[in-house]
Amino acid sequence: MNREPITLDGSSLRLAQVVAFAREPERGLALDPGALARLAASRTIVDAAVARGEIMYGINTGFGKLATVRIPFGDLDQLQLNLIRSHSAGVGEALPAEVVRAMMLLRANVLLRPTSGVRPALVEALAAMANAGIVPLVPEQGSVGASGDLAPLSHLALALMGEGEVLSLDGKGTAPAGDALRRCGLAPFRLGPKEGISFINGTQAQTAALALLVHDAWVLWRTAV
Repeated sequence: MNREPITLDGSSLRLAQVVAFAREPERGLALDPGALARLAASRTIVDAAVARGEIMYGINTGFGKLATVRIPFGDLDQLQLNLIRSHSAGVGEALPAEVVRAMMLLRANVLLRPTSGVRPALVEALAAMANAGIVPLVPEQGSVGASGDLAPLSHLALALMGEGEVLSLDGKGTAPAGDALRRCGLAPFRLGPKEGISFINGTQAQTAALALLVHDAWVLWRTAV
């Protein structure tokens, strides 16, 4: 079995790679250095705007109807933390581990694009968690669709922050995310300005499930024909 890591650059990911990472626990992720450099350059734009005190939605303002509420500079990190905690409200059975692994791969790939405006460290932390075999517990119900998979992706981010639950390695239970990170020598990630809202504004839960379904439907069709 191919054990070569899948290298993400934000633009060249293929369906076969998503399926391989989702279903082969020994597969790892690698991040393209050039993509990381471009991401770091884009992050300087965000940091400069924050330092100048420019008003930017969801970065130094509240969300939704609270968009006119200005958030003090010293509370910007806490704003992103609160966003993830408040949206980690999924219910129902946990998504299968393979779907969550596909989510992690897809989300890392999207965040690696310089338009995300996050720090490279966020993508590196997500890849490190995936490479350590840590699979966050993500409830299957809670997505609001057009606004993004806010709840499922929040549960992913919650585990990255060392909160919430992860699936046990034997697949028969759960464990605290903080304990799982410590066992793997990883530290909880501290989100900075913009990084919470960037993390959850996407549809990677739906995309992950559909990617696996499309692959399996194609295999079934080929087999039947």
